[in-house]
Parts: sequence; C-alpha cells; structure tokens
Amino acid sequence: MSKKRTVRIGLLGFGVVGQGVWKNIEGNRQSLEYRLGAKLEISEVVVKNLTRPREISVPKALLSDDPSRVVDNTEIDIVCELMGGTDEALDLTRRALEQGKIVVTANKALICEYGEELFAIARENGGHYFYEASVAGGIPIIKTIREGLIANRFNLIFGILNGTSNYILTRMEREGLSFEATLSDARELGYVEADEALDLDGIDAAHKAVILAFLAHGKWVRLDEIICEGIREVSREDIEVSAQLGYKIKLLAVIARDFEKESLSVRLHPALISKEEVIAGVDEVYNGVSVTGDVVGTTVLIGRGAGQDATSSSVISDIADAVFLLQGAVTPVVSGEDRAIHSKLSDGLKLKEKESLEGRYYLRIHVKNQEGVLAKISDIMAREHISFATVNQKELEDGTANVMVTTHETNEASILSAKTMLETEETVIGEPFSIRIFDSGNA
Repeated sequence: MSKKRTVRIGLLGFGVVGQGVWKNIEGNRQSLEYRLGAKLEISEVVVKNLTRPREISVPKALLSDDPSRVVDNTEIDIVCELMGGTDEALDLTRRALEQGKIVVTANKALICEYGEELFAIARENGGHYFYEASVAGGIPIIKTIREGLIANRFNLIFGILNGTSNYILTRMEREGLSFEATLSDARELGYVEADEALDLDGIDAAHKAVILAFLAHGKWVRLDEIICEGIREVSREDIEVSAQLGYKIKLLAVIARDFEKESLSVRLHPALISKEEVIAGVDEVYNGVSVTGDVVGTTVLIGRGAGQDATSSSVISDIADAVFLLQGAVTPVVSGEDRAIHSKLSDGLKLKEKESLEGRYYLRIHVKNQEGVLAKISDIMAREHISFATVNQKELEDGTANVMVTTHETNEASILSAKTMLETEETVIGEPFSIRIFDSGNA
C-alpha cells in the first residue's frame, strides 16, 4: 500500500472563518483524509494579534504574526487567505501566486476588484486561485456553474446573496418591524459587518454578483458600471403593499444575458418578487440562487449564506480540490485562469446600459394630503409614458399621505426622469422611492 502524501496548509488569518477551517478539518480528519487519499497538516497560522483570546486553541509553535512563514515557505502547499480586506491580502496573494502557489480564498471584495489581475498572475506563474467560499457561503454555486452545469449557457442567474439583508427583510415582513428596529437586533446577534455599508448598501452582494457574472460569462464588470442599491429605504408600508399584491421584497442579484443581442445585465437591488418564485421563500440568513441554463433548465440552490461553518465548508471544499490537483488531477476547465476560454465566453459581449433596463416598477410617493394630488402625479408619469397598474394610498398621523403605485412595462430612464419631476412638485414631500418588480420571464 502506497504511503499517503502529507499536504501542508498555511492559514493567513484566524478569525471566525479560519477557526472554522481548523475546527472542521480536525473534527472530520479521518473521513477527509480517507476521501482525499492524503494527510492534511495545518502547519502555520498567521494572526495579527498573538495575545488575542480565541475560541479555538492551537499549538503556540504554529502561531505567528509573520505572513512570510506562509507565503514564502517552500514547504507550504496551500495558502488559505482568510484575512479579508484588499490591502495586505492583495499583496500577500500576489506574492504567493507569483511563486506558483495554490491560494484558497473567501475574500469576495479582493476577487471582485482584483480578480482579473490575480488570475493572470496565477496563469503566468503556474499557480492556482480557488474561490468557492467567496459567494453564498455554504452553497456550492461556483462549482455548480463551473462543473455541474458546464454543458449549459446561462441566460439568467438570480438570487439572494447576503444573509444579513435577508434577515432584516424577513423580520420586517413577519413582525411588522421598522428597518431601524430590525437592524438593531441584527447588530446584537452579530449578523452585521463592522462596515455596515457592505450589507445594508448592497456592496457585499454586488461583489458576489460580479464574481458570478465573470464565472458564467467570462466578463469582468466594475461596481460603478452596475446598479447597486441596498435596503435602507425599504419601509414597512412597502412590504405590506407588496404582500397585498402577491409579492415579497428581497435584495436580489440579477445576471441576465441576451444571447441574440449579446448584451449582459448585472445588477443588485431590492425587488418585488412573486411569492410563487422559489427564491421568494428563502428567508432569515439563508441564501438562494436560481440558475437557468439552455440545457438543464432551472436549478435552485438554497443554504446558509454566511457563518463559520457554512463558509469554512466551502473553504475546505477548495482545499480538497487543491489536494486533488497536487496529486495529479486535472484542474477545473473554467477556473478563472484560462484566459482563452473566458475570452471566447465574452467575445462581443456588451454590458447593458443601466438606463435601458426595462420592466415594471413600484413607487412610494410621500405627498401633502390635498385634493388633486393623484391627478398631478398621474400627469407627470404620463409625460414619461408611464401608466399605473395599481394605486394605494395611506394617510399618515401627521396629515400627509403615502401614495404607492405599481406601473406597467416601462424603462429605467423614464422612471428616473419621472422621479426627478415629482421631486420638484410642490405637493410631493422629499424624494420618491422606487423598487423594481422582478420577472424571471423578462429579466
């Protein structure tokens, strides 16, 4: 019987995810090593603060605050970058890939902003960059698209990619709470990132949407090129009216490709989604992704989108792929490192202009409760060729009112123009708020 190879792993970062990787490798070591045909040894753990107390204790000889013990160590086979951020993590990832190392990461911001460069460095130096844990936590969405559905072209991928925002919207819907009250609970439970804008303004989920767009279509897009909106302005009234109309409000990532026109739409925003859609039923901190391919049809994956165990599960999955690679297995074809393949995927593909997005919309307009207000709103909307599908009005305690309407088919440019005109109308208080209505048949 041949002797098993020992694969040495170095961890850059030992926070929640890093400790989860250690815990779950140690807890499942026998099963893992049997399946992989190799021994796993976490031989270096780099931390920022050596004196900080941690739930998981490791031998002191393995702990260091010197990243070179991992990045520049010729005995380390797999570098796990679990630091987060785009400064030091970028420098260390570059260094590791320049040496032809295998790097596993959960850092979606780093991939979104520097992925094109990092994949090129890996390609040029014989390294490999694995990133399953960067999107949707424990859901194997990257492997599903890259390997399980490789026979397909994808005209639509959409879903919930941020557990924090989904938790907040779920609590608002179920309990009639305000955004502020639910956010306070989410903070106490530790669901909200230290930089709250990542969750609340949609940045975290938008990073993930960019990664999925590249994986499925071979095209890198920048955050400033896409619609990226968060959930701060969603109110109880919006959720109540949506429910009456048969919808739920979810923060959705939408990646839609028109193969005839060779156009790609990538966006992240709150949306009214029919209760009939499977994704609409994904609540709490769970994530869900719907993938429609031209061969298999629609596949839906649902699971925990964040947390120690969910994310560390995906990291360990990438470690497993890296171990197979070290033992001679063929690397996945669409891994981000084959420029020729991704060039063909995106050949002639153009990013759709934000203003050309077409669909139906929901608007909430805060108005003075005066005679003729609705007629004035209708007149302004008519100038942009926008017609109403439904109209609701709710009087408020201060004597003003909210007018909440849904529209027939229109486009982003017309809605933006109408909102600008409404804002200058003397009977309208503040800026009107709009949410897109998602239709999987016309995304």
